[in-house]
Amino acid sequence: MRVLVAGATGYLGRFLCAEYSRRGHHVTALVRDPSRAEGVADLLVRAEVTQPETLVGVMDGVDLVVSALGITRQADGLGYWQVDYEANLNLLREAEKAGVGRFCYVHVLNAEAMMGVPLVDAKAAFVTHLQASEVPETVIAPTGYFSDIKDFFSMARAGRVWLFGDGSHRLNPIHGADLAEAIADATDDGQSWLEVGGPAVMTQSQIAKAAFAVLGTEPRITFLPDILRRISLGVLPILPRRWGGPAQFFLTALGMDMEAPCYGTHHLQDHFAELTSSNSRR
Repeated sequence: MRVLVAGATGYLGRFLCAEYSRRGHHVTALVRDPSRAEGVADLLVRAEVTQPETLVGVMDGVDLVVSALGITRQADGLGYWQVDYEANLNLLREAEKAGVGRFCYVHVLNAEAMMGVPLVDAKAAFVTHLQASEVPETVIAPTGYFSDIKDFFSMARAGRVWLFGDGSHRLNPIHGADLAEAIADATDDGQSWLEVGGPAVMTQSQIAKAAFAVLGTEPRITFLPDILRRISLGVLPILPRRWGGPAQFFLTALGMDMEAPCYGTHHLQDHFAELTSSNSRR
């Protein structure tokens, strides 16, 4: 099978390329800068996904498109609607022309509860187009990546973790390798929708304590009134979107459970231990 991965140089994209290659598929990585993608896939194709004319012909003969394309920290003057929505729509339109057999898109869990958050709105708008397309779809709704939880570790390393409310919201973030495996399973099986998280469900307080335990320091956690989170959400839209956009998403997600069916073998404590080791080598 010929698989094209968009967003191949991102956190998840690299794991996707590795997983599909491990399964014996021919993998093409769609990239802006080939110098950042050496060794990622069997074939590198350079394109600007925000410019549909650069995509013409790149999906000829492709059986599956997997898009992990999106932005968390806004850069290059591009926003969520230009990348998470319009760029993915460009990919979908080209996939339709090429007769691609399936289009897989990495969405976000609990999107319906986070409407009004620009990042989520852009993703949800694209999913609407994808589900209406004649190309069979697989939509993946993960709880969040291990890389999204690094702020807990960073705060613990600084000596104190600050949480909103009582820290009881539950989540099971997932490692990129486990998520890539779950995505490949879903596309192999022809699933249309998959909600997925990591192997262990933890409260925010438990995640904070796990970070302190790995660091070998006494847990120091301060619980802030949740109204401060809600007030912050009201202020963020007036800030520059480069900072306000990501913060709006993360603060919204912190106010709810982000729990999905458990999958995988990588545990968050081990990830924290790897962060500790990498920091000690600097």
